[in-house]
Amino acid sequence: MHVRPRAAAVLPLHHGRAPRWLFRRMVKLAECIVEIIIGEYGVRGLLDRLSDPWFFQSLSCVLGYDWHSSGTTTVTCGALKEAIDPDELGVAVTGGKGRASNRAPAEIEERGVGFGLSSGRIEELRYASRMAAKVDNSLVQDGYSLYHHTFIFDERGDWIVIQQGINEGERNARRYHWPPEHRSLIEEPQGAILCDSRLPAVLDMTSHLSEENRRACLDLARENPRRLKRLFVKAAPPNQSTLDRWTGKEASQEILVMPSRINWRTLRKAYEFQPESYEELVSLPGVGPSTVRGLALVAELIYGERPSWRDPVRFSFAFGGKDGVPFPVDRRAMDEAVDILRTGISAAAVRREEKMRALQRLRRCVPPIPEARFTAPGLRR
Repeated sequence: MHVRPRAAAVLPLHHGRAPRWLFRRMVKLAECIVEIIIGEYGVRGLLDRLSDPWFFQSLSCVLGYDWHSSGTTTVTCGALKEAIDPDELGVAVTGGKGRASNRAPAEIEERGVGFGLSSGRIEELRYASRMAAKVDNSLVQDGYSLYHHTFIFDERGDWIVIQQGINEGERNARRYHWPPEHRSLIEEPQGAILCDSRLPAVLDMTSHLSEENRRACLDLARENPRRLKRLFVKAAPPNQSTLDRWTGKEASQEILVMPSRINWRTLRKAYEFQPESYEELVSLPGVGPSTVRGLALVAELIYGERPSWRDPVRFSFAFGGKDGVPFPVDRRAMDEAVDILRTGISAAAVRREEKMRALQRLRRCVPPIPEARFTAPGLRR
């Protein structure tokens, strides 16, 4: 997927709901657009486009939700979920905002059975959904708490993820796009992360720069928790007995704050389980942001393996907000985005009409063959 450089996205927090009159129309228009895309490019073409942040944002504009706030994610995904019939189109939209996100595993199982997927493949999809949420909530520690998780998959088992986190302090949101190609669920799995601001310090355990730190964390997790506790104390500054309140650098730089609590029960389970990979470690129940952060900092202090503190925001763009927050809507830029998608839709419709006319001409040129001439192989009249 091509990611456009040097752009910015503003997703300010706008509370409230989309009007019913608007949402109903969004669903109807989304149904038409999705059918055209699948007809022209197949279901995989739909997944590719929805995982592209530029297309997704343009789609939200075309559907009528043309104010670029945090609601573009939740409402557009909601409209797609209502518009797409899995039995007819061969693609399912699961999860959603808030409590709806918790229903994703059950919906994946239900739709997977309907698609005829094996139980093993369904479990892989459920695992991918769970890991995507854990990665963006625990391995990318950017201060944005996930509140929206949409998992979209097709009859072949190809899948994408669109999820969003909220930061009340920054008063904006971040959207995380996972593409259909997945080299790894751990190392830079997102195709794009959208936000209007880049933070000075974000612990990013998904970065390729954190690879050695991840290995050190895995080694630490395999250690006996008693020895691991001694390593925590050993790494603490001389005037402290533990690392619980340790900060490594000045506030103007990266602030390495140890979590107030370490889940030692989880680390003991990890020690007993002896995970073979960092992904296996992270997938264990109870391994959350605090455990990930604690292990990462101890790995740096003890072994000198530094994780990445660079904010992984890679792609974003901005048109403004409907109420002037954070700035008035850039109508020209919005119109250009709308035109991009409308042009594509119109071209697709024209191509489809041309194909139908060509088929009609072909039928007129080729006379129908009488049904009596058809004989099943091996049979004689």
